[in-house]
Parts: sequence; structure tokens; C-alpha cells
Amino acid sequence: MKHHILTLTAFLVTSLAPLHTAEPARPNILFMFADDQRADTIAALGNPVIQTPNLDRLVRRGLAFNRAYMQGGMQGATCVPSRAMLLSGRNLFHIDEKLMRDATWPEAFGKAGYTTFVSGKWHNGDASLGRSFKIARSMFTGGMTNPMQAKLRDVTDGKVGEAKLAPKHACEVFADEAIRFLKEHKDGPFFAYVPFDAPHDPHVVLDGFPINYDPAKIPLPPSFLPQHPWDNGEMVVRDELLLPWPRKPDAVRELIAEYYRYISYLDSQIGRVLDALEASPYAKNTIVIFAADSGVARGSHGLIGKQNVYEYDSVRVPLIISGPGIAADRRTDAMCYLFDVLPTLGKLCGVPTPNQTDGFDFSGTFSDPAKPARPHMLFAYRQVQRAIRDDRWKLIRYPQVDKTQLFDLQNDPHEVTNLANQPAHAAKIAELTALLEKEMRRSGDTNVLKVANPKPADWTPPAKKAKAERKENAAKKGADQ
Repeated sequence: MKHHILTLTAFLVTSLAPLHTAEPARPNILFMFADDQRADTIAALGNPVIQTPNLDRLVRRGLAFNRAYMQGGMQGATCVPSRAMLLSGRNLFHIDEKLMRDATWPEAFGKAGYTTFVSGKWHNGDASLGRSFKIARSMFTGGMTNPMQAKLRDVTDGKVGEAKLAPKHACEVFADEAIRFLKEHKDGPFFAYVPFDAPHDPHVVLDGFPINYDPAKIPLPPSFLPQHPWDNGEMVVRDELLLPWPRKPDAVRELIAEYYRYISYLDSQIGRVLDALEASPYAKNTIVIFAADSGVARGSHGLIGKQNVYEYDSVRVPLIISGPGIAADRRTDAMCYLFDVLPTLGKLCGVPTPNQTDGFDFSGTFSDPAKPARPHMLFAYRQVQRAIRDDRWKLIRYPQVDKTQLFDLQNDPHEVTNLANQPAHAAKIAELTALLEKEMRRSGDTNVLKVANPKPADWTPPAKKAKAERKENAAKKGADQ
């Protein structure tokens, strides 16, 4: 009889156990972030030249966003506002670039019980770094550098320490630190952020890296021009001086070949981190994100840098998200900003919003890639460029020189044909201009779309200055290598 009672008790405990189980473990976050990587530089997403086997496997495992964006910048180093937007969830017109006024999302994850870790590039001030992460190792706190000579710093007790010369390529150091974290972490959920400083120039890769690209076989961008058709308000910023005018096809191909090689090298380091995650106990319960802070022109529209609001040249970025509950091997046309990503993940992880947010929750897209997110997107660069796009059309306005561009992105994704001067599109221009003005006011942008006395749009390159800058950059690159 006693045996039967014990058996029945065991049966009831087993049967009722699901009613008393603990809450499911909250997902971990592994966020890898690139610097100046165009959205069209991943093989699995349609680039027939580049080799990115590790990003390709992330694409196969997750959801790739065809229309993810950074919003722009109010300075030439657009990575500063881009990262501030990402980490705070605030838009371009509301951010504090030093991340001191508002709490950051990593800080919020930490307060919600997550172990927060970072290794990589931090471009938003020392004080906010120590406040945002519990563990911060091998941090590059400058803007750009030769990655073989990077000076890196650790954070101890919230204070950023002295800079020390990296023992190897900075990207490898960052990957090493992420792998070390995955091996050493023991308890509770984690938020790991790995902001690489590649493929930002200088494009320095180890001599023995096996992947090389023949410049002669590199196709020019579909929107290649020898020179931008007018003064866009930022024609001689540092990035634009990397090549002389007119932009010569062979020089652009050579630059792209170097750029692609650096992306392939970055891909190899991302692969090491992904391998470590797969070998860890956290493989099945970790959301993995890959994105970049901006695109970069590399010859598109006659430009080299990212100080513009064109799609691939600046504002459109890669975004891939994989993990539990997220559609695998799918692509989505849902539009979102980078500053939407962490508010969305915060909701999934049960992390309260740390401050007033401009972010949009697009988590419904994870299970249903056909579900739309934002209906339109606003972009800005300094006071000289503004743009708006909806599902199909994009309007760019240059108020200082009274120029307008209209692109049909459905049929012209690389923004080659400006339709603004065609009378048939006058109504569309009026419609989008009104929408642009409305979104500017709603977002806190006080800039104007017309000025009383526009400047001449014509522009002549400062040939001597460009030639001198190119010579200086070439000499610097030779010394670095």
C-alpha cells in the first residue's frame, strides 16, 4: 500500500510540474557591429563578387532586413551620431552624442539583470562607456586608426584605463575578447556588444590573409560618376579627399578591392565569434545581431565617403537578426532605423525602456517577415541635405543650392535616374515634400527646405588639395603596412 501511495505521489508531482515551472530563461544578446559597411557587401544577399561565408551562414539562420537605416548625422564622422542613436534609442535630433544625458540600452539591460560586455570601438565618450557596461575590455576609444597599431583601453571600476598598444590586429583582439567572454560567463543572461572598427579605412589586412580581389574584376557601382553633379554641401570632407577628381574607374575599382578584402577579413573574425557561441551552452538561447553604423559611397554618385543621404552610399545598412522565435533564411522589406533595434530587443527580453524613446517595436516582423514596420523614413545630413522615403519613392532636398532629386526606388534602387525635373512627377514631389516637412517637425528637426538666397550649385574640385591629400594618405598607408 505504501508503495502505491508513493507511486501516486510521484505521478501527481510529475503531472503538475508544468504548472509550477519557473519562467523561461530570457534570451542572451550577441550584437556585432561593423564600421562603414555597405548593405550590398554580403554574398548571400546578392553580391556576386565578395566572399563572406560567415555572414552568409548568419543570413541562412536568420532574418535579413532589406531596408534598415541609420538616420544621418550632423557632423562628418557619422559613426558618432549613428552609435549614439543605436545605444540610446533616440533619433538624430534628440540624441546626446556623448550618451550622458540619457540612459543607454546596455545600461538598462544591466539593471534588468543582464551581464553586459563590450569590446571594440567606442566613439561616444569615456564616461558613458564605464556607466553602460559591467565588463569593457580592449576598447578603442578614438575615431580611426591603423588597426595594427591601435591603442586599446580596459575599464576597471567604471573608469577607463591607460591606452596600450594592441598586440595584434584590433579586429582579432575584439574577437578574442568576445570569445573569452563566452567561455568565462557562467550565470544569468548576457548582453554582449562587439563593435568592430572595420571596414573603415585604412583598409589594413594581415599579409597572410588568403582572400584577395583583382581590381580589374570589380564592377563599378551602378551609380558611378566621375563627380557629383552639384555641390551637396560637403564636397571636400576628409573622406572625399581619398581619391582625386574626376573619379577614375581604375582607382575606384582598386579602392573597392581593398574595401572588399577588409570586409572578408572582418567576416573571418565574426566567424570565430559565431563558432565560439555554437560551442557554448548559450547557442540555442542567444539572439545574434549583425549590423553596421553606415554605408559608404566608394565611387557611387561621384562620392567616396558617407556624408550624404543616398541609400547605399550612407544611410542604408545591413541588418541580420537570428535566434529563437525569429524566422530563418528569410528576408523582409520592413523598414526600420538602427535606433529601433534595441527597443525591440528590450521588449523581447523584458527590459524596461530606460528613457524617453523614439524607437519603434518591429518584433512582429520576426515571426512574420511580411509584416511592415515604419511607413516612411526621414534622413538628414547637417543643414545641407534632407530626404524622405516611403515604400517606393524617395525625395532628396538640398536647400542651400535649391536642388531636388526624386527616385523611384522600386525600379531604380541605386538612385541613378533623377525624376524631379519631369512634369509628370510634380504631384509626387509636392506630396513627398509635405510629408518631409511633417516628419521633420514631428522628429524635432528645425531645419528649412528653402533658403532666401541659395548658393550656386556648380562646383569645381580643388585639384591641388585633393592630390596632396591622396599623396599623404598613400604615404601613411605605406608606413602603416
